[in-house]
Amino acid sequence: MNKISYEVVEHLAVLSETPKGWKKELNLVSWNNRPPKFDIREWSPDHTKMSKGLTFNNDELAQLKKVLSEIDV
Repeated sequence: MNKISYEVVEHLAVLSETPKGWKKELNLVSWNNRPPKFDIREWSPDHTKMSKGLTFNNDELAQLKKVLSEIDV
C-alpha cells in the first residue's frame, strides 16, 4: 500500500474539539503533492493522526456555501 503524503497549506478554522483534544478543522491541504483542496476532518493534537474526511475543490466549496446559505439552521 502506498503511503499518502499531505501538507496542511493553510489552517482556516477549528469547527469543534473533543475532550481528548482532537479537533475538527477546515484546512487547505495538498494530498500527494497535488494542488491543495479544502478539507474537513478531525486531527489529533499533534496533527500526526487524522480521521476520514471530506475534500472539496473551489467549485464544490462554492456550491456547498450556496446550499448552506439557503438552509435555515
